[in-house]
Amino acid sequence: MQSIGYTYSPQPDNPPPHIMLMKGYTPDGFKGQVYHVHVRYNGDWDELYFRDYLVAHTEAAEQYGKLKLKLQKKYEHNRDAYTQAKSKFIREITVLARKEFKKL
Repeated sequence: MQSIGYTYSPQPDNPPPHIMLMKGYTPDGFKGQVYHVHVRYNGDWDELYFRDYLVAHTEAAEQYGKLKLKLQKKYEHNRDAYTQAKSKFIREITVLARKEFKKL
């Protein structure tokens, strides 16, 4: 994946084998479309719960969109701060999603 422009991003707070590969980030901001590829343990589906909740709840999706735009302006050149700043919202929605959808 490195040969097509992806960069490995260590994820020390997530248990192995969580691996994240990213494309589109530069020291000067985003370059074109940004991509993330996550590799996780079987059964670690938080991203899917989060996604499904946003699909089912347009008001939550709109809130998330507004939050991302606000944070993108504030942390345009600091991906880690941007990610950290939206983490609380994502965790709260994921808890609601797990309750609503019970099991994927």
